[in-house]
Amino acid sequence: MKKKILIVAAKYYKDIYTPLLSTAISTLDEDKECTYNTFVVPGVFEIPVVISRYIKNYDGFIALGCVIKGETPHFDFISKSTTDAIMKLSIENKKPIGNGIITCLNKSQAEVRSNKKGIEAAKAVISILSQWNEFTV
Repeated sequence: MKKKILIVAAKYYKDIYTPLLSTAISTLDEDKECTYNTFVVPGVFEIPVVISRYIKNYDGFIALGCVIKGETPHFDFISKSTTDAIMKLSIENKKPIGNGIITCLNKSQAEVRSNKKGIEAAKAVISILSQWNEFTV
């Protein structure tokens, strides 16, 4: 049976969002054992609630987005709360969530990482789901 994956992508930084999403989709398209849908959200803070809403409908998830450090502690609060929520959802529901959320000090760092992070997150989810199909206890 094909693996169902939901990509939840934050569009706040459009020039970062575009390569993150396109590389994740390209990676999933290479795997003939999966199907996927995409849900676009305004920012990374909204990613966990969307995953939570659809947790029973998909085998795995890919969270994509970007948080760039500014002059206030907002970066720290958003990064930590989003990462903690994603990890909690993954563990409690026993479903892989590829964390493709870039956290950087500046936009140039984010641009460099945006070409690889979507691929890495997609491959992580594919890898876990593939192993679950092969591994029996």
